[in-house]
Amino acid sequence: MQCPFCANEGNRVIDSRLARDGSEIRRRRECIECGRRFTTRERVEEVLPRIIKQDERREEYNRNKLLRGIERACVKRPVSAEAIERLIDRVERALQESGEREVSSESIGRRALEELSAIDVLAAVRFASVFQDFSRPADYEAFFSKLSANGHEPDDEEADRMVRSLDVRR
Repeated sequence: MQCPFCANEGNRVIDSRLARDGSEIRRRRECIECGRRFTTRERVEEVLPRIIKQDERREEYNRNKLLRGIERACVKRPVSAEAIERLIDRVERALQESGEREVSSESIGRRALEELSAIDVLAAVRFASVFQDFSRPADYEAFFSKLSANGHEPDDEEADRMVRSLDVRR
């Protein structure tokens, strides 16, 4: 492991701990050359299916793409970075457990939207507006109707805040 400060390859492990539901090992290291400390994380390399895009292209799964999309939806919302990481972990676990070799980006987006709806409704609306390409107020109404049918109905005050923040006019 190369030191991020001086690029020396000599270091020693000071502490090792399990992290994130036991799926990752966190190691605290100290560089032998400069004496600075840094943290590394090790996780089992997971075999995830290839992604089929809407235009039928295939590409490797990229955790960072999903992370960026969800982070954008959660801007200025009370959703912690840890909650987002756990959400993505659950989506990835579902992908692995599916056993499929290829999965559509649509199914990943639906799964992420389900998970996000349970955490923060407004963040879910933001994610859905991009993921499902909302172009009219009726798209938002349909989304809210679907949320209500699935038991994720926001209270009146929260719904009013959402509509104001989205600037949807009837």
